[in-house]
Amino acid sequence: MKAMLKFAPLACALLLPGAALAQGVAGTWKAIDDETKQPKALVQVSESPTGELSGRIVKLFANPDALCEQCDGDRKGKPIQGMTILWGLKKAGDGWEGGKILDPKKGAVYSAKMRLADDGKKLEVRGFMGVSLLGRTQIWERQ
Repeated sequence: MKAMLKFAPLACALLLPGAALAQGVAGTWKAIDDETKQPKALVQVSESPTGELSGRIVKLFANPDALCEQCDGDRKGKPIQGMTILWGLKKAGDGWEGGKILDPKKGAVYSAKMRLADDGKKLEVRGFMGVSLLGRTQIWERQ
């Protein structure tokens, strides 16, 4: 009996489809540039008690001292490393929607949505204006 209980979690993980998705989206993700395909940053995604997601850059791979020169308001001239670039996403179906994402290079804020892919190993992050057809998607890798 003890042996069965010992291996029950492993059996459940192997038998349940999408079990890796149960780990959720919170954690550290490596943002890959959709144009150059090179790593850009590490983003720490957190979930609030109300289920709302936010993400902040915890490491820039190139130019870690970069400032958000193109940003408006309180972000103008502030370090990009440590900056919150993703906020307000809420669970919707198999993903998260209704949030915003900042492109620090352009200083532009876009509508955002995202969803887990590849059994939770990747995160498809889409920033768009208006309808989601007008935008771009980045693939982030779980760290």
